[in-house]
Amino acid sequence: MIKKVFILLKIGRALSKSSTLDYFDEVYKPNFFIRIIIKIFGFSSFKKKSLDSKSVGLRLASALKELGPTFIKLGQFLGTRPDIVGKILAKELQSLQDNLPPFDMVIAERSIKEELGEKKYLQIKDLTEPVAAASIAQVHFAKIEGENFAIKILRPGIEKKFNEELDALMLFASIIEVILPKTKRLKLIEVVHLLREITAIEMDLRFEGSAASELKKNTISDPKFKVPKINWDFTSKRILTSQQVDGISIKDITKIDEKNINKKELAKNIIQNFLRQAVGDGFFHGDMHQGNLFVDDEGNIIPVDFGIMGRLDVNNRKYLAEILYGFIKRDYEKVADVHFIAGLVPQDQSRESFSQALRSIGEPIFGQSIKNISAGKLLAQLFEITERFNMATQPQLLLLQKTMVVVEGVARTLDEDANIWEISKPVLEGWLKQEVGPEAKFRQVVQTTSKVMDRLPDLPIMMDNASKALELLAAGTVATNNEIAKKFENEKLKIKNQQNKIIIFILLIVISLLIVFN
Repeated sequence: MIKKVFILLKIGRALSKSSTLDYFDEVYKPNFFIRIIIKIFGFSSFKKKSLDSKSVGLRLASALKELGPTFIKLGQFLGTRPDIVGKILAKELQSLQDNLPPFDMVIAERSIKEELGEKKYLQIKDLTEPVAAASIAQVHFAKIEGENFAIKILRPGIEKKFNEELDALMLFASIIEVILPKTKRLKLIEVVHLLREITAIEMDLRFEGSAASELKKNTISDPKFKVPKINWDFTSKRILTSQQVDGISIKDITKIDEKNINKKELAKNIIQNFLRQAVGDGFFHGDMHQGNLFVDDEGNIIPVDFGIMGRLDVNNRKYLAEILYGFIKRDYEKVADVHFIAGLVPQDQSRESFSQALRSIGEPIFGQSIKNISAGKLLAQLFEITERFNMATQPQLLLLQKTMVVVEGVARTLDEDANIWEISKPVLEGWLKQEVGPEAKFRQVVQTTSKVMDRLPDLPIMMDNASKALELLAAGTVATNNEIAKKFENEKLKIKNQQNKIIIFILLIVISLLIVFN
């Protein structure tokens, strides 16, 4: 408990130093007693400070960076969720860079030995000093059986540190929601809970290896796109070994020019390959910034860092393809129909009003030079409009929209005249023809009929099982779908006791300080 209190005070101090607490003080206008707690929490005075000329988003980013790895991850996560923190704040939080000083080579070598064993460690030759270091892991180059590999190693003790700080953050979120009820709309507890789940996956490098393998399998026949292979013999929970990239960073325009690589073609391939992943496979690289993309002498795009991946189901892929294609064709009624058919906009809303709102996004586009229009920014406007029509937030679509903006930005650094819509059109047309056209419908009928025929022998058993299930449900012995949420509710209850203790502890500090200074 004392460690949690110390972390909470550290959070308060960092937020206070950056004047971020003052911002929330103005936004949520807490009463005088709560303001006292906030001031003491942050060791700050009641005097008005001259605010840093930086915006609140950049000041918050600076505070999170000072707090360390867990909080950098929190800021990066919030940067992908404009639905929670707002569009401007989310954009500014995206400036957070995940880079830290590397840990010592002796620790790196010991980690490899402990994870892979002495025998495999001895097979690793020419292990270099760290070539990149982030909050969770760092990367070294090495040779294994004469082949060049990149070895990613988790920071020692990082799991324990993250868990302790996330526990404190969960408590912090619960206290904020109690003392400032207006903040409940930000869903702070849910944010920390989701961040815990995301980082738990990132802490197991086998998941990242698995994501790279799946992307490689999906894109094996895609033109000009090569995913490095994973060496599973030298991969474990804390070590990831992948093929070393033989190429130059896409941000190094000078070297790209020296190699005579066609930048227009490269820009086109980046956009089309991203769309093939998102719309065609439903599994896409969610962090395709310049630092994670390389190009070889043949113009092949080579991605790295598979910690953030996006996944879309078939319905969302159809939704995405039809919407983008609908905007290309200026068919706003069709785009509106897609939203209603997919159940993304409630049936009690007006299709005509929704179509008119879509037109208000689409029509101004066609008065501009189309090459300057961002599909990602158009999607951002679309999600903003749909909120007014009670469309439920789709986190996976928000990640896709953010990634699309990044991908378009990368493409335009290579070719400022890149026409995103013309480049996208053949990929979207091809996929829609394959998945939504007459051939697709016939294929679906054949597949459905085949599945029904296959299951016919099991029909009597299925009917018997269904009858038993209905009996159990009627007797109240079968859990309902609502009980799936109990895991999250239990976590909230678990921190309730801690929250009460902390509040009492803070009250004692407040009273003591008031006595001392009066």
